[in-house]
Amino acid sequence: MEKYESRQQQIRRPAEQIYSVISDFNNFTPVVQGHVEDWTADETSCSFKVKGMTMRLRMVDKVPNDYVKVTGDERSPLDFIFWIQLKQVGDYDTRMRLVLHAKLNMVMKMMIGSKLQQGLDQMAEQMAKAFNGEF
Repeated sequence: MEKYESRQQQIRRPAEQIYSVISDFNNFTPVVQGHVEDWTADETSCSFKVKGMTMRLRMVDKVPNDYVKVTGDERSPLDFIFWIQLKQVGDYDTRMRLVLHAKLNMVMKMMIGSKLQQGLDQMAEQMAKAFNGEF
């Protein structure tokens, strides 16, 4: 599996507040509406369509205030594990990093590897901005 890591982001909130949001897919509903089609979610799974392709995600592991791991279901076109990692370093200072482990053949790695890295960095930055109230 190939490993991609975002740049570390600082969030000016306790890890507990961040974890309470990222550990429940229901909390993503207001954010994704209008960006994807057919969004449905419960606490540990969600499904949606992007460009006509249905994606189904499920949380496979989570440790309070530390991390959440997400993967696709058995019908996913890509074998991957996605982590949102948190490390609280002060009362209102939590560091977040996104990590993606994806099984890619050499052609896919060459085609989308750099795009995956850019996407993770952008996603981490946007998440930090949202949690820091910078929108």
